[in-house]
Amino acid sequence: MTAQLNLRVGLPLGRVILKVLGVLSRFLLYGCAGWVLEVCFTGTGAALFRKDAHGTAKTYLWMHPIYGATALGLELLHDRLRSLPRPVRALAYTAVIFGAEFTTGWLLRRALGRCPWDYQQAGWSVKGLVRLDYFPFWYGAALLFEPAREVLLRITSEALRQTPELRHALAEGEALPPPRAGTAELEAGATAGAFQEALAAEQA
Repeated sequence: MTAQLNLRVGLPLGRVILKVLGVLSRFLLYGCAGWVLEVCFTGTGAALFRKDAHGTAKTYLWMHPIYGATALGLELLHDRLRSLPRPVRALAYTAVIFGAEFTTGWLLRRALGRCPWDYQQAGWSVKGLVRLDYFPFWYGAALLFEPAREVLLRITSEALRQTPELRHALAEGEALPPPRAGTAELEAGATAGAFQEALAAEQA
């Protein structure tokens, strides 16, 4: 499908489309990862603190786009804070997470009349939208963000490697094999570049 789009719009726009598809795929995966973490967190809390033998978990449909968009924002922040130690970057990520939770909760309350999560009965809440005593948990999630991001980049890189266009181009020597060494960002960039070479060779 991407090759057909490139045939119609040319390589420059094709690169843009490829980048957008990469961002969209990470958005979807980040949202799903957030769902899984929330289910594990709320289910474990129910089992340990409310003596719920079933470990009943709770999440909301709204949380997928919130988690996905917040994680993409953390990607942008990561690029700006790359020179800082990872624990310091995690502190900045935690602040963004709190800000995203408060902002989206406020918007949902304005739009729906109530926020799906309600912390008003918690002593450490801010307007019932965020819980400051959750800081250790959010900081732990912030520390996990960068390793998770690397895994997602490698997954999307491997998906491009397995496309028929790139496999054919590599077999015919029409594109250079992307390296598997180095950082996940370099590998993802090299793989995307090789994929573009494969599309160009297919159009030739």
